[in-house]
Amino acid sequence: MSRPSAVRAVTALLSAGLLLGLPLTALNGPPAHAAGIRGRVTASEDDAYWTARRMAAAKPASAKGSSRTAHPAADPVPPSHPFDGIPQVGTFFWTDGSNTGRFCGGTVVRSPHRNLVVTAGHCLRSPDPKRHLSFVPQYHDGLKPYGIFPVDRIYIDQRYYDLGTGAGARWDYAVVRLAAREDGAQVEDETGGYDLVPYPGYRHREVRLIGYPGNSDTTHPKPLDCTSSTHRYTSTDPGAPGDFLEIACAGYIGGTSGGPFLVSDWTGTALIGVIGGYHTGGDFPDVSYSSYFTLDTLALYLHALRGDTPAAPR
Repeated sequence: MSRPSAVRAVTALLSAGLLLGLPLTALNGPPAHAAGIRGRVTASEDDAYWTARRMAAAKPASAKGSSRTAHPAADPVPPSHPFDGIPQVGTFFWTDGSNTGRFCGGTVVRSPHRNLVVTAGHCLRSPDPKRHLSFVPQYHDGLKPYGIFPVDRIYIDQRYYDLGTGAGARWDYAVVRLAAREDGAQVEDETGGYDLVPYPGYRHREVRLIGYPGNSDTTHPKPLDCTSSTHRYTSTDPGAPGDFLEIACAGYIGGTSGGPFLVSDWTGTALIGVIGGYHTGGDFPDVSYSSYFTLDTLALYLHALRGDTPAAPR
């Protein structure tokens, strides 16, 4: 993967945590200004609530377009296959008192406090209350191999709240600050993490796409894995303007939103996108999209890093 040397420098500083003192006015994007969500339950309560039986029975929520009709493609679409997942990628669970659900993927990114996950903004944009909202790294088959990490705060760009999933598609990403596990461990200490890379470029020959499919959990108890290439897609829909990463991988049905676009990086592995953006990730199971990471993404990361008050629906 190639990218400008300036971006390499920004990424190195980001990983080292040297941007903690950088004024946010030096970056694009409006400041965050509303309340977080944590404080309703403890980590031990979340861990006790999410038993293997409850997780296996959780009804997946579809976020990415769930059409089963294949998108016409000139070239063969790379297949996906279910697997047991990787430690740095997991999924979210919640209950609202009347239903229990599993939804979207998230990826642990490197940070000084070792407690940040990146996912799609549309996964967490709804103001509906969600109790026991937690992140489970490498969830598969009803298992929580690294335990439960309660969601502390959710950082979404104010423009995404204001413009919605269509007009705001360029900002369809979220940075999630996690509370410690019941024993006090932070998520990155247990799973490791990847670099979050702004301005990664659009063309990549080998991108790993991981997603947690929705529909029936008995049919899809594992995440999907696929390797393909990405390119630039410029939207022709005036209701969802912008330039997006596009990738062809078969079988990424509704529910796979928030799953990572991963590439080999000079530090190991880097996160360059998450399933979302254009039409909240795409209308067909064999083509997925991501918003393009920019300084706006970096600003959101810094808000989460500093523990600022998150933005919220007005």
